[in-house]
Amino acid sequence: MKISQITFTRFIAAMAIVISHFNKDLFLYKIRFISDIFLRANVGVSYFFILSGFIMIVAYHRKEKIGYLDFYRNRVARIYPLYIVGLLLYFFTRYSDVSFYKTFLYLFGIQSWIPGKALILNFPGWSISVEFLFYLIFPWLYNYLYSKGNKSIWIIAVLIWIGTQVFSNLYINSPAYKGPHTESHEFSHYFPLWHINEFLIGNIAGLFFVKNRKEKNYDLAVVVLFIAIILSLIFIPLNFHNGLMAVFFVPVIYLISCNNGIITKFFALKPLEFFGEISYAIYIIHIPVLYIVRSVLWDYFQISESNTLFWIYMPVLMIVSAGFYQFIEKPMRDYLRKASFLKR
Repeated sequence: MKISQITFTRFIAAMAIVISHFNKDLFLYKIRFISDIFLRANVGVSYFFILSGFIMIVAYHRKEKIGYLDFYRNRVARIYPLYIVGLLLYFFTRYSDVSFYKTFLYLFGIQSWIPGKALILNFPGWSISVEFLFYLIFPWLYNYLYSKGNKSIWIIAVLIWIGTQVFSNLYINSPAYKGPHTESHEFSHYFPLWHINEFLIGNIAGLFFVKNRKEKNYDLAVVVLFIAIILSLIFIPLNFHNGLMAVFFVPVIYLISCNNGIITKFFALKPLEFFGEISYAIYIIHIPVLYIVRSVLWDYFQISESNTLFWIYMPVLMIVSAGFYQFIEKPMRDYLRKASFLKR
């Protein structure tokens, strides 16, 4: 089951994250309320995690059982090549920051398990470390719970989600939390176990979708939810990073997937679908590409002003991401899926 219209939403989330990681003297951060949105736009990673859980169910829901090795091979083929490309680009610009230990943690996707090391090297890779955990447990969840119609996982997922939100918001307001750029911050925001709730909630949303899909025009509801997301980021002083926004993201994903209105027709346009397809490349390489563009502009043109840098960087990022998607991600995905040395 292909849901073309949901693909473009990945691009929206990716671009929000890109801007949230850009220099804070950018013009967008000078505009009241707009600034508040982008300062918290890294919540787009939470959207990725929830959508990942949703898509997993949609992709596999007709299977009686998932083969572990086939599943892991397909997942590695999907995300690992560009994960490594992001690292290589980082090496190109930040080689002095490289060490065997950091490289080892990054290559095996275990950096997020170690507070203080989650953001080593190409730091968006912390989220891929979390995705590795999702991929590790999904075949078991599917084979022993989802495919058997075990409803207990619904209750478990909700309880884990509630528990995570209570813990996250209490922790960052406790003496144990020392603020941004500390080990306590990495523990509260990037530790993989705090993100299991997002994947599970996405799984539950996917199960509901495949059994209760009702196509109709949900344009108004989608717009209202989008406005609610924006207003929440501006006015609600809570920690959204660990899945709290599932209360909005889940209905958005479900309604867009069921929608047959103007929004769906727009989002399903081929150019927009392509933007969604390259969103992983955008996300995983956007930091090293920023470093490279910034270095070139300063070394050769003495340009460092943030707004000028931004308008040059964005099209470069899009073009490079599209190239990597077409000539690295897709070919390597197909090759690794068929490679005999990865088969039984």
